[in-house]
Amino acid sequence: MSDTSTPNSNAPSADYRATLNLPDTPFPMRGDLPKREPGWVNGWNEGGLYKKLRAARQGAPLFVLHDGPPYANGKLHIGHALNKVLKDMIVKSKQLAGFDAQYIPGWDCHGLPIENAIEKLHGRNLSRDDMQAKSRAFATEQINQQREDFKRLGVLGDWERPYRTMDFANEAGEIRAFKRVIERGFVTAASSPFIGALTAALRWPNSRSNTPTKRATPWMWPLKPTTPQHWPPPLA
Repeated sequence: MSDTSTPNSNAPSADYRATLNLPDTPFPMRGDLPKREPGWVNGWNEGGLYKKLRAARQGAPLFVLHDGPPYANGKLHIGHALNKVLKDMIVKSKQLAGFDAQYIPGWDCHGLPIENAIEKLHGRNLSRDDMQAKSRAFATEQINQQREDFKRLGVLGDWERPYRTMDFANEAGEIRAFKRVIERGFVTAASSPFIGALTAALRWPNSRSNTPTKRATPWMWPLKPTTPQHWPPPLA
């Protein structure tokens, strides 16, 4: 015997939502991360999260990650992202482990990458002073852009007090350290080829004077050969 009765179409439909025991949270149903993440990062920066973390771990064992700096030229790429995110994971894990975990960012402001960028923008007929001034201005601009991009990745650090290799105090410290190395007899005069780049290799042999080239980096100047009895040179 089969039931041939038809269901009543006028019967109210069951509201199964009321039968589920779901938590009531303020989280939205959609993640919408491309819009929400910038807001989180801005909140961390404006609220001084990094300084609050330092205050919370005051007196705790110290852990400092003094960053190996990227070049201050060009936009970030996936290598920058991988490098900074991995370092940020290490610092934050140390913070959670009870350390006063500090991240000190920095930038390398010297070398061929920046100088080549200036030559592409302004040509190769710049004086040494003009090359150095334009390189410094270019590096400052790139640092400001990269800093904001690193913050966007969610990397926490002392972004307001980074170290930059072009800071005069940093350059003076390097010269003082090199002076101590010389005074201790760890520097000798010898002939050794140094090919920093193809453009530099082609330029140096064609030089007809002993004056420094127009490169912005002091230690890339071709030096006049010096005999051991004239080493070390006098230091001002």
